[in-house]
Amino acid sequence: MKNIYLTLLKMAPALTCPVIATVTGTVGSTPQKPGSSALFGNDGLITGTVGGGVVEGKVQKFAKICGRTKESGYFHFELDKDISESEEAICGGRISILIDADPLKHESVFKEVEKSLAEREPGVLITKVTVNKERTVQIARYWMTGSNKPDLPASIPEKIKPAITDMLSSANPDDYRQVEILIPGQGYSEDFYLEPVIPLPKLVIAGAGHIGKALSYLGKMLDFEVTVIDDRREYANNDNIPYADHLVVKNIGEAMVEIEKVADTYIVIVTRGHKDDAGALKPCIGSGAAYTGMIGSKGKVAKMHSEFIRMGWATEEQWSRIYAPIGLDIKSKTVEEIAVSIAAQLVLVKNGLRQPVKITTPHNTRRSPDTSDPKK
Repeated sequence: MKNIYLTLLKMAPALTCPVIATVTGTVGSTPQKPGSSALFGNDGLITGTVGGGVVEGKVQKFAKICGRTKESGYFHFELDKDISESEEAICGGRISILIDADPLKHESVFKEVEKSLAEREPGVLITKVTVNKERTVQIARYWMTGSNKPDLPASIPEKIKPAITDMLSSANPDDYRQVEILIPGQGYSEDFYLEPVIPLPKLVIAGAGHIGKALSYLGKMLDFEVTVIDDRREYANNDNIPYADHLVVKNIGEAMVEIEKVADTYIVIVTRGHKDDAGALKPCIGSGAAYTGMIGSKGKVAKMHSEFIRMGWATEEQWSRIYAPIGLDIKSKTVEEIAVSIAAQLVLVKNGLRQPVKITTPHNTRRSPDTSDPKK
């Protein structure tokens, strides 16, 4: 999901009464998991989700009120009681949502988050929520990374620090945690929500033709940081590829040598021909990238496989970790369908397979072997 806090910073000048709603807890079947957030403002949903449908509609109503009063609060929904079955099908369960009625109060913290993500450093956003006797809610936020250690108030208990250390070590984006602390004799409690904030995975597309262009759009929509590489400036430009975060106009093989290939890097090779494909693939062999895929007919892939093994550019084990032919078998025919098949495989690997293990259902995603269409 796109980072709610960076969106808030970017859109702040144009927002009226911005509010951030976050799912803090669930019981049973619910439409979203803890940590899911939505940004509301200008009397509507800006981005994100806390469940969609009737749940989100009700949260939006509360968000409007909180945004105007600047009073934050907890809201709890029994999904089989609080929402009428006449409105929509109910999944059952219970969902708790925290509404931060004045998120720009924490603007300096969100700017620290922005700086860390620009440097591709993960961290943990600490949200302290104090509920006093009158049931009003006060919110404080802190940002911690491996190199950034904020001065935390003494009221923050030592017991949350090991959890933060563990979260920084694992860098798991789904590792959202809650710690509740009762303050003896004070009549109130403090909840600490620990939210991992991880840089977006990097999608590197070698080739700015039709498929590369379509995939850059899908990659951006799927929350990748998108880089497109091509040696043709007439293709690798902002007018043709408006969705990429980075455009590299350079010899493709040379550029691929320079690309950092780590555990959150996803590489898609869709150049215009065999020579460029081989040049882009060589630097990826045996790399630490999570995913390396190459387009091509089964015949072309078999030929390249033989060549790479014969020339000593790859071992059989290394080649087995290349997704080629690329994409899931959805019988794709058009450029857009091919891009969808590749995007679906990227999501499958990113969400389901933590290691770059080969999927054994390859198919022909190139409409004709070794096409020389320069727009590919």
